[in-house]
Amino acid sequence: MRSVLRAALIGAIVLVVVVGLLWTFQRRLVYLPDDGPVPAAAGIVPGGRDVELTTADGLTLGAWFVPGPTADAPAVLVANGNGGHRGVRAPLARALSSAGLAVLLFDYRGYGGNPGSPTEAGLALDVRAARDWLLADGGVPAERLLYYGESLGAGVVTALAVDHPPAGLVLRSPFVDLAAVGSEHYPFLPVRLLLRDRYPVAEQVARVEVPTTVVLGTADSIVPPEQSRAVAAAAGQLHRTVEVPGADHNDAVLLDGDQLVAAVVELAHLTTDP
Repeated sequence: MRSVLRAALIGAIVLVVVVGLLWTFQRRLVYLPDDGPVPAAAGIVPGGRDVELTTADGLTLGAWFVPGPTADAPAVLVANGNGGHRGVRAPLARALSSAGLAVLLFDYRGYGGNPGSPTEAGLALDVRAARDWLLADGGVPAERLLYYGESLGAGVVTALAVDHPPAGLVLRSPFVDLAAVGSEHYPFLPVRLLLRDRYPVAEQVARVEVPTTVVLGTADSIVPPEQSRAVAAAAGQLHRTVEVPGADHNDAVLLDGDQLVAAVVELAHLTTDP
């Protein structure tokens, strides 16, 4: 009996230690920044230029802006996923630019050489700074601006869309909320109790009354496809769901593949053409 109690006590201590470490270091598991260096836009995206965004809490963030072929071209604000930096999304910017759209790629705080550390509240300030720049400095009318969010970025732009609705919203591989996807990977932990950052995508997209397209890979091993389908079902104004057969979360076809790019371009013309 004594040995059983001792084993149980040791197990409880280990569990407490593990939970404590996860509570302390959880953001290192959520956010996986590549701090650069990020090359100049002109050498990566034809017509692109380097710009700076200023957040409400005083940070300066690096970004690339690719103007459209005309002054009134629709524009796409791209919110990245949780890994890498904006250079990884250059193929998407090139594809959208070739289709006649203006594009803004930016890095969150702590990514791509930017100052600060990423948090849900911080990323909300970052994407607002990106929108503000497009409207004030990029010359993009709010009614011709689309938001595009990749994975974690889907949570970033959906929160923005609640307060500042875009012309249209594209969510690529969105999860129901961060705890839901975290529980898929750590089923043995009380993830919902531990998480500081929430990103309640399904809850918030229900409040967004603009045409919304959801793109997902049917073989996604990071965000289960059924979670992306649940986000689509919750959307306040779903335009359509695009399922890419056999695509995993980080496959190139979900970065700048034909189906993905066509979905963004279609929504841009649907929401901004007279």
